[in-house]
Amino acid sequence: MNSIKEQLNHTLKEFSLNLSKDSYSGKVRENYYLDDKIVMITTDRVSAFDHILGTIPFKGEVLTQVAKFWFEKTKHIAPNHYISDPDPQVLLTLKAKPLPVEIIVRGYITGSLWRDYSKGINNQYGFKIPDNMVKDQKFDNPIITPTTKAEYGEHDEAISKEEIISELVDKDIYEKAEKYAMDLYLEGQKWANERGLILVDTKYEFGMIGDELYVIDEIHTPDSSRYWVKDQYEERFKAGESQLMLDKENIRQWLIEKGFSGEGTPPELSNDIRILLSEKYMELYKVLTGENFAPSFGDVDSRIIKNLKENNLMHQEDINEG
Repeated sequence: MNSIKEQLNHTLKEFSLNLSKDSYSGKVRENYYLDDKIVMITTDRVSAFDHILGTIPFKGEVLTQVAKFWFEKTKHIAPNHYISDPDPQVLLTLKAKPLPVEIIVRGYITGSLWRDYSKGINNQYGFKIPDNMVKDQKFDNPIITPTTKAEYGEHDEAISKEEIISELVDKDIYEKAEKYAMDLYLEGQKWANERGLILVDTKYEFGMIGDELYVIDEIHTPDSSRYWVKDQYEERFKAGESQLMLDKENIRQWLIEKGFSGEGTPPELSNDIRILLSEKYMELYKVLTGENFAPSFGDVDSRIIKNLKENNLMHQEDINEG
């Protein structure tokens, strides 16, 4: 707790370098393109309902290290773009041409899917979810609910497999992406179950390198996935209570309780919720990997610059003055 409090004023909100002519700033990551590679710097920014809300201590480190863990653990299932991690908050990856869709695999009806379903919204993915389901209920088999991949500041939209194949992605490529996604999800579920967790749902992104399909961005992180505590599930489900979560859904629920679900101006994050989410992220890291999370304290910018220089990924003239 004290270490998190000390880091509240040392989080990485923004990061700007003259590292390459081409770069992309997303909700969480700053990507710099170096020929056929990408330097992916994960900030401590947190977003929900398509709004950037502030920063969470050590969040970027946890996301980076969890992604690295899963990239290495699942490379036998699907090729991915991970090369190395020159800093605890940086991934060096292969550059791919992203598919314009995200593939979400769900084992339970919860989150945004439940919110739509409870309003009577169904069939938006080209198939109908069974009637009379209740919040957090498990599907007989996992389902895939793809979305468009919106530009920053815009909303992802539900889309059917048929629409994707007819308008956006070649049939063979998309079906291969769906197979990779389901195989990765089942592997993630199996591992999470052994660690006392439920991998509830997760998002995958894919890209092409030449003629080969690769997993890109991140995998099974607390930003892209929903994790519940397994031994609490049945009791809480039967009682109609919210599940114990080790992921970003904690902050979505906090926002909803504050009366914000995407419209208008989001409330300012309190230090208490920033600390709580940091604790949840670090706890998830420990449960998933079996190792204690070892955070890096102090100024994040200086550490990243130092490590990028040592790995010959940047030079002094790449630093933006001011």
